[in-house]
Amino acid sequence: MKKITTLSGIIAMVSMPLIAAGQGGFTGPSVPTQKSGYKDPNAAVTTVTHAKSLPEDSRVILRGKITKRVSDDMYKFQDATGVIDVDIDQKRWNGLSVSPQDTVEIQGEVDKDWNSVEIDVKHLRKIVP
Repeated sequence: MKKITTLSGIIAMVSMPLIAAGQGGFTGPSVPTQKSGYKDPNAAVTTVTHAKSLPEDSRVILRGKITKRVSDDMYKFQDATGVIDVDIDQKRWNGLSVSPQDTVEIQGEVDKDWNSVEIDVKHLRKIVP
């Protein structure tokens, strides 16, 4: 049997049960809120309107609701100031299920194109009332 000696090999082996246990996603029953992960001490919660005016790759934290799935990893996110597209890779869900009624906090980076702005989500958590 081949030994796994690289860090990436060990991480892949440890992660396999988590991937198979359920991917989570935008709809479905509630699951416990993800409480771990990196939190940027220099980041403050901002608004959609402000995030749209920030430079490329600016780190942001937004609180609001994911209102609609647009395509595979693209969703509409809304707060009191507006709507923005958010790109949430499947691995970012971490088994979490979210509906349009749930308030979430997303941490990510501003991604600007010719005439559009979106947030590349790095961390997602459900805000429990």
